[in-house]
Amino acid sequence: MANEVLVDALPYIDQGYDEPGVREAAIAMVEEECRRYRPTKNYLEHLPPLNTGSAFETDLMKNEFERLANRLPLEPLSMKRYELPPPVKMGEVSAWNDSVENSMAQLEHQNIRAINLNLMLEYGCESWKSSLETFTAIQAKHQERLQALKKEIQDVNWERKEKQLKAGEKLKQLEAQWVHLVSKNYEIEQACAKLEEEIHRKKPKKDDEATEPTEDAQLPEEDAHMKDVEEEERENEREEEEGNADIERQE
Repeated sequence: MANEVLVDALPYIDQGYDEPGVREAAIAMVEEECRRYRPTKNYLEHLPPLNTGSAFETDLMKNEFERLANRLPLEPLSMKRYELPPPVKMGEVSAWNDSVENSMAQLEHQNIRAINLNLMLEYGCESWKSSLETFTAIQAKHQERLQALKKEIQDVNWERKEKQLKAGEKLKQLEAQWVHLVSKNYEIEQACAKLEEEIHRKKPKKDDEATEPTEDAQLPEEDAHMKDVEEEERENEREEEEGNADIERQE
C-alpha cells in the first residue's frame, strides 16, 4: 500500500487546461524539476543487474559486452585468408607449398560459392515463397493480437470515461450543494451580525433603565426576529439532510 500512487486527475471532466497561463505554468514546473535533477554517471546502479539468461548470451556476445564496457576499439576484419601472396622466400619449397595450399583453399571456397549460387537459382524461389508464407502467417497472428490489445485499451478508456463522468455529476451536485450551503451560511451570518448590531444599538443603558420603560415593548419584536433566524437555520438543515439522502440513493 505504501508504494501505491494516488492519481487524482480526471481528464474527462477536469476543466481549465486551455486557460491562459496553465500550459506555461506546467512547463515552468518541468523545467524547474530538470534544473534540480542532477543525474550521476550511472543513476541505475541501485537497481539489480538485468538477468538476460545464460541461454541468450553467447560467448561472442559476452566478449563484445566486455569490450564495450572497457571502451576498447573494434578489431578490424582480417582479410588475410582472402589474399594470395607469393612465397616470401622464392628458393624455399615449403614456402611454395604454403602458397599452393592457400591457392587451393581459395579455389575450393570459390567453388562452394558457385555451388550455393546454383542451388539458390534452382530452389531459392520456392524457399522465398515458403518463408513469405511463414512470415505472412506470423504477421496475421500478431495483427490479430494487436487488434485485441487495441480493443482492450479502448474498453478500458470507455470504462474510465464512464466512471469519471458519473463521478463528475456527483462532484457537480456536491459542489452546487456546497455553494448553496455556504451562501446560506453567509446570509445567516449577515443576518445574525445585523441582528446583533440592532440589539446593541437598541439595548438600553443602565442609567436609563428606570427612565425608559418603552424599550421593553421592543423585546417581543426582537424575539420574533430571532425565531425567524432559527427557523431559517432549521430549514437549511432539512435541505442539507434531503440533499445527502438524494446523493446516497443515487450511489
